[in-house]
Amino acid sequence: MSETRLGPTADAAPPTPDHPARVRATLAAQPSAAWCVLGRAGLLEPLYHGTPRRIRRDRLAGLLTELDAARPVGQTLSVCVQAATVVPLLDEMAAHSPVAAAIRDAALAGHATVALAATDAGPGSDLAALDCRLTIEGADVILDGRKRWITNATVADHLLVLARHRPGRHFTSFTWVLVPATAPGVRVDPADTPLFTGAGLGEVEFTDVRLPAAHVVGRRGHGLAAFARHIATERLAGALWGVALCRRVVAATAERLAHRVVVDQPLVRHPVVRQSLARAVVRTRQLAALCDDLGPRVTNGPDAGAAAALKVAVADTTREVLDLCGQLQGADGFGPAGTQLTRAEAAVFGIGGGTTELVLDVVADHLDPLLNGAAA
Repeated sequence: MSETRLGPTADAAPPTPDHPARVRATLAAQPSAAWCVLGRAGLLEPLYHGTPRRIRRDRLAGLLTELDAARPVGQTLSVCVQAATVVPLLDEMAAHSPVAAAIRDAALAGHATVALAATDAGPGSDLAALDCRLTIEGADVILDGRKRWITNATVADHLLVLARHRPGRHFTSFTWVLVPATAPGVRVDPADTPLFTGAGLGEVEFTDVRLPAAHVVGRRGHGLAAFARHIATERLAGALWGVALCRRVVAATAERLAHRVVVDQPLVRHPVVRQSLARAVVRTRQLAALCDDLGPRVTNGPDAGAAAALKVAVADTTREVLDLCGQLQGADGFGPAGTQLTRAEAAVFGIGGGTTELVLDVVADHLDPLLNGAAA
């Protein structure tokens, strides 16, 4: 499918055939945390272009494809959140915050891991209802509250925290604060789940955490607006990752069934199996085409409607494709190389970053531009 450029800057990088190969070789040679390994190898900075940094969609897709093939789902999730949301947020803030600039540079170089702490323990993804409070006292700020299901929480050097600085649901009531994980009053506990190995999932409690006001990053009262701009890129990243994951699982399922013989015939040739695999391939290609169509609107926009449509599509596609492959694999799917664990973890596409039901409301707000192909 050809791609229409919707802005003055391209979201795809010039051809760089060596980048995926370098990512693959780096991940194979160094089994430690993927984010730091990639940063120290100089493979994170090339994901961006321009000032402020915008994601290069093609390079991000290549990176996520290699990660999905080489590492557990949790490690890919860890990198995805930092690459698509944390670094662009810090980069936007860096112009007015030396603290944000320093941590951004350290993160890109693989010397720091940053957790995005937006989801509260109580209201969850309803960010306008979050309880985490930031009190401003002269040259200091004080942070109190709890965050839950935070990716990279248990491995982070810093936490980029969305907090309320005044009461009410108005979008100007929220601000970002960059908190060292070792600051007095910060407590991190691992999430109680056997899933997402390598994601560093955890719950974070802030009790009277006192920091210099310089740790307030970004414009005060612009926290939700900044989040809305950059969550769009994370939703695109999720869709690109979903394409890679579905391709991998469908190919592995077809290969597995090619070696299972029933009545002197490989199972992959059974009519029902053939049709199921064909349906999975079509759904995967549909998601890939949607990424090609809507991706430039997100990276050159960002376009909230396009990003929401991608979020809904990846949730529906991964669920259908992995359900099909899980059924085709039968009992083997529950083994260590089977797809049932991946199927359970892939449910995150319909929950993390906003449930499908909530995101559909955003799609409904952009019906005309999505139907007619115009940028919102």
